[in-house]
Amino acid sequence: MPVYSFNGKKPVIGEGTWIAPNAYVIGDVRIGERCYIGFGAVIRGDFGNITIGDECAIEEGVVIHGPTQTLIGSRVIAGHMAMIHNATIRDCALIGMQAMICDNSVIGEWTIVAEKSMVMKNLTLAGRKIYGGIPAVEMADLRQRHYDYLTFGQLAYIELAEKYGTSFERMD
Repeated sequence: MPVYSFNGKKPVIGEGTWIAPNAYVIGDVRIGERCYIGFGAVIRGDFGNITIGDECAIEEGVVIHGPTQTLIGSRVIAGHMAMIHNATIRDCALIGMQAMICDNSVIGEWTIVAEKSMVMKNLTLAGRKIYGGIPAVEMADLRQRHYDYLTFGQLAYIELAEKYGTSFERMD
């Protein structure tokens, strides 16, 4: 497993969490149960600490880091190549592909941050809304179809973590 201690700090990984062999989980990191940590993800707790809740999907190429504290709730999906730096993301949020979440920002529960958006530092986004752009601005309220879509994605990644844990095998 690609989990590394650093400066006396050791990651703590919850039961049923699957971490890709080329991901890096370093230092002061806590990851909850039944999470999926995708290929090429970097979760680097060398300066600040990082906490990721249960049943999260940290997709391919995501970078999570920060100088003090990064908090990610449960059932959060961080899309491919997103960057999360020293921020707080509440439960059930979706961070779109290549989105950037900057220092001291707070993303509310059930919030969608659109692909390639930038949440500027010190910005708080209210829950149950969709934000997009550079800088990210409010675009719409969530509707039932958004909740359904988010729930479908959350469950799909919980199942994917389980499948990788039982059937992923290197073939040489």
